[in-house]
Amino acid sequence: MEQVLSRQEASEAVEDSGWRFLLGTLRTSVSVESLAGAMGLAADAVAVCGGDADGHLVVDARADRLVLTLQSLKHAAVTTRDVELALQISATVDRVGLRTEPGIGTTAPRSVQILEIAIDALDIARVRPFWKAVLGYTDEAGADGPEDPLIDPVGQGPAVWFQQMNEARPQRNRIHFDVCVPHDEASRRIETALAAGGRLVSATRAPAFWVLADPEGNEACVTTWQGRDG
Repeated sequence: MEQVLSRQEASEAVEDSGWRFLLGTLRTSVSVESLAGAMGLAADAVAVCGGDADGHLVVDARADRLVLTLQSLKHAAVTTRDVELALQISATVDRVGLRTEPGIGTTAPRSVQILEIAIDALDIARVRPFWKAVLGYTDEAGADGPEDPLIDPVGQGPAVWFQQMNEARPQRNRIHFDVCVPHDEASRRIETALAAGGRLVSATRAPAFWVLADPEGNEACVTTWQGRDG
């Protein structure tokens, strides 16, 4: 039976196989020489996972590397099945003369990693709906509370979580999100963000971008390709 593993258990189970435990996932990278090679290796990994591929495996194929991520989508955590699949994938990669590696202490540009974005807030439950709407994000499986993190439903963007502030900071925020969307999605995205408690700060550069803010003044721009020529 598939069992959820502790962080320690997950890390120790795969460390010698070139995988690393990162924020509820197992992740590794394989250096390749072409996009075709990466795609072929990705197909091999999918074949290894068989019927479990859709519920566990995520692949990012590039011309110089293949990044593989394993997590049980059902549990939003690493399970015994993810470890089994990681070891099987590593064995398959090894048979073709390549290696699963975390990119630590090698010539890799950087190690495998996961990016998250933290938003400080006085009232997390009040600002969370705005960020959920403006980013087009959703709740993580089993974590739909008013202060829980948000995730990209298609797995392309970083997770967003909220950190409790004790007192307001009066200065203007020094970082914001640019959310580039299809030109025919912009109106809907803005409407849902405003309905979720946001406000329109400026539309002077629309349709290139609209500046929005959450209830505490943290800004995000909804952008499109339009209005940028001339």
